[in-house]
Formats: sequence, C-alpha cells, structure tokens
Amino acid sequence: MSPITSSTRILAVGVALVLGAGLTACSTSTASGTSSSSSAASAALAADGFWDSSAVHDIALEVDDSALSEAIETYLDSGEKVWVTATVTIDGETFTNVGLKLKGNSSLRGISADDDPATLPWIIRLDEYVDGQSLDGETEFVVRGNTSESSLNEGVALTLLADSGLASQAAVSSRFSVNGSDETLRLVVQNPGDEWDASAFGDDGGLLYKAESGGDYSYRGDDPEAYVDVFEQEAGDDELTPLIEFLQFINESDDATFAADLDQVLDVESFATYLAFQDLVDNFDDIDGPGNNSYLHYDPETGLMTVVSWDLNRAFGARNGGPDGGAGGDQGGGGGPTGDMPARETTDATDAADATDAAAGGAGGAARGAGGGMVGGNILSERFLENDDFAALVDTASAELTASLYDSGRAQEILDAWTATLESQASDLIDVATLQSDADAVAAYLD
Repeated sequence: MSPITSSTRILAVGVALVLGAGLTACSTSTASGTSSSSSAASAALAADGFWDSSAVHDIALEVDDSALSEAIETYLDSGEKVWVTATVTIDGETFTNVGLKLKGNSSLRGISADDDPATLPWIIRLDEYVDGQSLDGETEFVVRGNTSESSLNEGVALTLLADSGLASQAAVSSRFSVNGSDETLRLVVQNPGDEWDASAFGDDGGLLYKAESGGDYSYRGDDPEAYVDVFEQEAGDDELTPLIEFLQFINESDDATFAADLDQVLDVESFATYLAFQDLVDNFDDIDGPGNNSYLHYDPETGLMTVVSWDLNRAFGARNGGPDGGAGGDQGGGGGPTGDMPARETTDATDAADATDAAAGGAGGAARGAGGGMVGGNILSERFLENDDFAALVDTASAELTASLYDSGRAQEILDAWTATLESQASDLIDVATLQSDADAVAAYLD
C-alpha cells in the first residue's frame, strides 16, 4: 500500500508504537523533525489493554441467525431495541452469554432486514447475562455507525476532545465480523455508564443522565414519570431530582437570575469549552443539533451539572451518514470547511429534513417541546450564548482551543497517528484512495 500523503505536503513518519511505518498528511517541517512529533502522537494514542488506539483490534461475534433477524425485525416494527445472547471474541479472548443490542437513533434510519449485521451499529455488553464479566475492567463496547469508511473524523475528534480537558470516550479501530462474515472496519467507543463515569469524574457518587434523541431540555414538572423517554439515567443511584431541578432553573429563571446563578447549577467554564470545541470540529449534531446528543453529569458534592459530549460521527463537517460506517454516507470524512464555520443554529435543507425524521420518526420518536426544536435547538445553549458574559467565555475558549489543538500542530499529529495505524494495519479493509480522501477532509480543517 502506498503511503498516505497530503497533495501539498509530505510527512515521513516513523511510528514506533504503530506496527509498520505509517505515512499521512500534512506537515511543512522536515522529515526528521516531524517523525518525532508523529511518534509522540502515536504514544498519546497508545493505552493499556483494549483501548490502545495505536492498534486495530479484532472483534468477532457469533449469534443465532434467527435471534439476530428477530431483533432487527422488532426494531423495524416497533422501534424497540431488544437484547440477544451472543458470543464475542475480542483480541483472541472469548466471552460467552454476552448481550448484543442495536444502538443508535438517527444512525438506524433506513436500515432493513437485508442489511449485513456487520455494518449495523451495536452495543456489546459483556455482563448483561454474566455478572462481573469484563475485559480490562470494561463491560460495554459501542460499535459505531459513521459517515466515512475510516471513521477518522470521529476518532480524531474524540482524541482532541480528551486533549481539550473535557470528558471523552476512548475509541479504537477494529476488524468487526458477525457469524464469520467478511471483516469490516468499524470504530468502537466506550459507552458512558457507571465505569466510564467513575473514570471520567472520579468515584464521587455522581449521577449521569443521557438526553434521548426524541426528547429535549424542557421542564415538564416535578413528576419523574414525565421524563421517561426524555432522559435516561446511565450511572449512579436512581434519582432524577437533580436533573428536574436543573431543567426547571434553565427554563424558568428570568434572565437576571440565569446570569447571576447559573454557575451555582452548571460548570460554566466546562460548558463554554464544550460549545467552543463543538464549533472547532464543526459538529452540528451536538446538544442543540437534531440528535439532542449530550449527557449530563451531576456532582453531588458541588451540586453542579457538567455537559458531556457524545456522538461525534458528524465532526469535521460530515453529513448524512448511513448506519454502515461509510457506505451510506454521501461524503467522506467530511466535506471540509467552506469559509467561516456555520452559526450553531443553522443546518442545510437536507440536514433539516433528517432532523425532522430523527425528532419525530416512526421508531418511537416524539416532537420536541420548548427545550428544543424539531430541527435542533436547546434552551441551555441558546440562553447561554444570548448572555454577553457567557458568550465571551465561549470566544475565549475557542481561541485557546484553536491555539492548543490546531495552531500547535497537535491535531495534525493525532490525525497522522490515526491514519498511520489504519494504513499499516487495515490496508485490506480500506483502500488507499478512500483513506487519503478521509484524511484530507479532516486535514482541511487544521490549516
């Protein structure tokens, strides 16, 4: 396989932690100077155990064909995602009686009973049926859908998210197969839950809430039943009171109270960084996007909520991806920037149509209320950005992230390392032209 290079810049890379030499886009430095920086990026991707991003991992599922078909048909008929029993072999270690379930919302739009299961988004839960069953302390693995064959855009974005100081999910590339099918290149990420929350925020007895795609951030009263299918608690003791009180404040406080007291209920600096980061990587499908993609972590010691990023498969301008990790998308790793970054509240006509489907779709979705519109929008981000002082925090965070991640060359190093890994270890799963295109699409944002 020929080395991946930028059309305008060539980088000779010796990546010690990636098996084989990798070559990817973009540096104007000398070969000797950039080799060490790319090696440093690969070192940053390396980790102990399964979440070593400098390796392409192996995941092979074995599941009864009829049970698999029934799970897909159940989703198509009712929108319900049911668990089935499977056996999974991960990097040579076999686990029996694991749980397997379809994962996603808009990423499942358009699937059919004829789709290859190896191309669908799944969650694998090792301890669904066997208590304590885990790999390197991890029990849940999300096999992502994506908008590019390589998933470079999401892998790079998640690594940058961690570098920004915000809570992120570990991610690795994998060879994924179901019942002996041909292997497919898939990105696998951590699923935010108890283990993830404790790792990201410390074992503080915190609570973690996932915003559902058909829900919003509206206040629906103090009855917890009103928040079913709007938020789902993913970590900590079952307790919705902190969430409900937070939603009441961001919806019902007057502007003066919102400005004066928001820092009593929200980690304001973290949220400003979150908003700046989403714009930096051009991810429109975030907290105020059509997928309502976000988690809220509650720290009982401080009483503060922290907004957690989730679902970066549309980072770097990727649009309209299918569930198959690439084949359904109409762009590569992203269309690349075209002038100034779009305002947070804008989407194009196609994205608006997709958003309407996601918010109101037949698989159990519901139109959003006051906390978020049919094509996105979020009461928290809208009120935050309408306040001059809070908006200034976002501007400051944006400048700092641009300097530390883009201008420093750090983002390019990370892209180089991810691309080198795929080139050296997955050349049979993705061709050079596609990998080059995906890398170039991300690199276009980094200049």
